[in-house]
Amino acid sequence: MTPPSPYPFLSISALPSLSAAQMREVDRLMEAEYGIALLQMMENAGRNLADLAQTMLGGEIADRPVLTLCGRGANGGGGLVAARHLANRGADIQVITPYPFDTFAGVPARQLQTLLAMGVSVSLSGDGWELPAADLALDALIGYGLRGNPRGEMADLIRLANSHPAPILSLDTPSGLDAATGQAYDPVIRPAATMTLALPKQGLLAAPQTAVGDLYLADISVPPQLYQAIGFDVPPLFANSSILYLQRVVDPS
Repeated sequence: MTPPSPYPFLSISALPSLSAAQMREVDRLMEAEYGIALLQMMENAGRNLADLAQTMLGGEIADRPVLTLCGRGANGGGGLVAARHLANRGADIQVITPYPFDTFAGVPARQLQTLLAMGVSVSLSGDGWELPAADLALDALIGYGLRGNPRGEMADLIRLANSHPAPILSLDTPSGLDAATGQAYDPVIRPAATMTLALPKQGLLAAPQTAVGDLYLADISVPPQLYQAIGFDVPPLFANSSILYLQRVVDPS
């Protein structure tokens, strides 16, 4: 899919990138030092993901079928938030997870219960299961904490998503891609686009562009003072838009 035009373009070379350890420290400081809870970060991530999904669908999403593939961690919680926003805007949302509902905990469990209370379709994947038709699939299965090859039902769901004709939009990092090194595990989501959060992850820059798709950066409200505390001088990136399109090569013109 071509890059949506409404978002400002920014060269990746103008930004610092984060290791997985640095991103964990950002998350810790957000809560411990600034009182910005996971619920707030998740809401920001999911709303921006919904906005980008709507843009990729051309803006008109009433009755458009959208799959949301969710894990049970923070990344999955962001996908559940996006599903809620898109459902509220009139999209036909179907959420798929490889985990039984009673294994969700904390904030992701709260997001799941909200969707169920709204009557949004949430299904558990399994043997012989096929994904329904859709115009777009959101990948919120695995976040930056991945270690090793996805297994079991998670691996099966990734393979199903890759065989589905709908383009895939990944949240933060494509599921199965190591956010620290760019190594592609087996299996790995093959997205049309990835919307990463706060700052680019080092693995997204190390991986070939074909493994990431069009790369976007979204605001989760990280204070500039927090970046200074971990040694980065980051300008107000999101002054004009909460989503940016990241260019891998600086235009010489």
